[in-house]
Amino acid sequence: MFKNIIAPVQAWLMSQGRCVGCSTSLKEGEKIKEKNSQIKITCRKCGRIYLFDPKTKKYQRAPLTRST
Repeated sequence: MFKNIIAPVQAWLMSQGRCVGCSTSLKEGEKIKEKNSQIKITCRKCGRIYLFDPKTKKYQRAPLTRST
């Protein structure tokens, strides 16, 4: 139930180009180009990682990877 309340708010923040954790603009974050033409953006305030697709101009949360 909690996820049903939070997910739309997070989707709205990302559509506005804002971090879902601290709501700062992702345009001000650190940008690193990736191999697959996406841009990896790290929020300068809270450190959350996002991927930006310049073709569709949409942000998404970066998938978590486990290191063993």
